[in-house]
Amino acid sequence: MSSVPRLLPWTTEDGKACLLSTEGDEHSYVSRLADQVEAVQLKMGTELLGHVTAVLDDRKASPAELRFVVSRLSEALRDSLRVAASRGARLGMPDTDGSDEDDQSASDVEAFPELPAEAFG
Repeated sequence: MSSVPRLLPWTTEDGKACLLSTEGDEHSYVSRLADQVEAVQLKMGTELLGHVTAVLDDRKASPAELRFVVSRLSEALRDSLRVAASRGARLGMPDTDGSDEDDQSASDVEAFPELPAEAFG
C-alpha cells in the first residue's frame, strides 16, 4: 500500500513545504514530532481566541494592539489550515480549492487593504 507523503507543520527557511515519506513507518520519530508540533499549534490557537476576545472587548485597545492580535490570528489560522490539509491528505480527502497552500505567503496577507479599528464598531 502506497502512502501519501505527510505535510509537516513547518516549512523550510525559504517557506517551501516539508514533506515526510511515511511509507512503512507512520510512527517514526519525525512523524511523532510533527504530531506534537501540530498539537501545540492547535492549543496555542485555542488559547489565542481567549486573548483576542479580551482585546476586542476592550474599547480602548489601540490600533497597534489590534494589528498584533490580527497578525497572531493570521498565524494561528495558517497553522490550523496546514494541520487540516495534512490530516485531510492522510485521510484521502481531496484538495477542495485546488490551490497550493504555500502559494500565499505573509507578504500576500499584508497586501490586503488596512481598515481602521473604527470600521469594526
